[in-house]
Amino acid sequence: MSELLPGYSPSFKKPAEILRLSRRRSRSEACPRTALFSPGEVARRVPGVRPFSPGTQRSGGAAVKRRNPFASLENTVEAKRRAASLVECDFVVPAVEKENPEPVQFHKVEDVLWEDGLEPEPINTTKSESPEKPLTAIEPAKGSVTYPADWSLKTRLLFTSSHPFSWTDQLKAQEEAQGLVLHCRATPVSLPQTIAEPKQCTELRCAFQQALVYWLHPSLPWIPLFPRIGADRKMTGKNSPWSQDESLQQVLMSEWSLSFTSLYNLVRAKLCPYFYVCTYQFTVLFRAVGIAGSDVITAVMSPTTRGLREAMKNEGIEFSLPLLENDPNRKQKSSETSQSDDKETGNASEGEEIPLDSDDEDESFLWLEEMGVENKIKKPDAISIKLRKEKNEVKLDHRPESVVLVKGTNTFTLLNFLINCKSIVAAAGSQAGLPPTLLSPVTFRGATMQTLKARSVNVKTRIQSGYKDQFSLEISGPVMPHAAHSLTLLLKAAQKGSFSTSLYTHEPTTVFNTSIHDQYCKEKDSTELVNCGLHPLTLEQFSQLSILGKTSLRQLELSDYMYTWKC
Repeated sequence: MSELLPGYSPSFKKPAEILRLSRRRSRSEACPRTALFSPGEVARRVPGVRPFSPGTQRSGGAAVKRRNPFASLENTVEAKRRAASLVECDFVVPAVEKENPEPVQFHKVEDVLWEDGLEPEPINTTKSESPEKPLTAIEPAKGSVTYPADWSLKTRLLFTSSHPFSWTDQLKAQEEAQGLVLHCRATPVSLPQTIAEPKQCTELRCAFQQALVYWLHPSLPWIPLFPRIGADRKMTGKNSPWSQDESLQQVLMSEWSLSFTSLYNLVRAKLCPYFYVCTYQFTVLFRAVGIAGSDVITAVMSPTTRGLREAMKNEGIEFSLPLLENDPNRKQKSSETSQSDDKETGNASEGEEIPLDSDDEDESFLWLEEMGVENKIKKPDAISIKLRKEKNEVKLDHRPESVVLVKGTNTFTLLNFLINCKSIVAAAGSQAGLPPTLLSPVTFRGATMQTLKARSVNVKTRIQSGYKDQFSLEISGPVMPHAAHSLTLLLKAAQKGSFSTSLYTHEPTTVFNTSIHDQYCKEKDSTELVNCGLHPLTLEQFSQLSILGKTSLRQLELSDYMYTWKC
């Protein structure tokens, strides 16, 4: 045949035969290759292979124990390791019995939830970078029928429940209109304790639309007007024709002043329970008589600076620093400082020694007396001591302890001060010339009706025996205290007395929960506020004294119609 086909080689093999020999050679060399590794290395290289325990070995190399093909996935090493790592998460609830497993709680839906029909992604067990503080449990041991009022503004609410939130989707035109009318007329809606078919309940859906409404000024749809503190990046690049036009800025501030005055008059007439003034540097909360147990109108401002506090003093505004005054350590230091000030003003002219703020500084001059040169060294004068005191005041700037409380008629003086204060409007940057944001639960002059954004998602959560259907409802926007309480009342009836809530707080407003009264002050009757536009149960909650202090609600859970919460 070689004569017929010149160039033919007897060693020539077809490609199929070469591949077959290659596979045979790889199988024959498989055992020697695996023998080069220790059992532990093989277990690390091959996922799902359990480590081999040494025992009686057969002839040949070190054998590796194969994975049982009939073993459950829940029993593998990787699954156990993943389950153990879940305990390190902040909001993971410990596993309970399989008859009634509780859903796992998380910061965000995107971390562990996926829509139906998609492949599940691995759970991120790393710690969330949320700015929230560690949770502190202050709730009663067995729950309560209500929860304390939280006066901080929220940027987002995340409700989770084992029952669907489909009743919040696609409101009919008539239901939406009816909900807006109920809000404008301040008509409270009475719902039963449990609603069997929430999606078929028209009153529930109308009340949901009513709870989402809030009032805003100014209204610039292309610019986010909340939050204002630290919002320069979100506003960068937005069209702001007033930033370089002084006449336009005057028009905006003139309209803002009318709206601000209108809101204050509503609060004084007990037709508005409270409202917020959000500037690019601080936020002010005005509350009517009877709210938070007060017998006068109150205003809480935070954070403040020494310059702002000095300007308020120059305008004759009397205010207090509640967090400093209620601190016993601060009270002792302030009394010592006041005594030293009296000695400075009364005895400085007589040549007596001026006491310093700390004992260490007093002792630092003793060695001069021992050397006999104390009269040749210039001691600190009144100006130096004053500068030292001002330094301590500056340390409070932009901190929670700088919160200012204004009461009674001084709130009207504060109103005029804010209207005429040029520093409440940024002179440069993306917020230049933009008036502060006014947020109110009721309408006022120049206000624009807005609604919070609601989004429901059907999700799945990982539990001990597999996966379980879980449902979530996300509310985003400037969530004021009355809106959060109204939503919990609706969900209590619609979700059959069981849901969990994650509350995301606008941190500069957390100190608004500071108590504005002494601990022995009695709560003020709020019957005069029946026409302020709030639900009777919400008004009852807002009339209570603040007990959260410098904290705010982070987690709220309702189980069997009983509330528990964490801060």
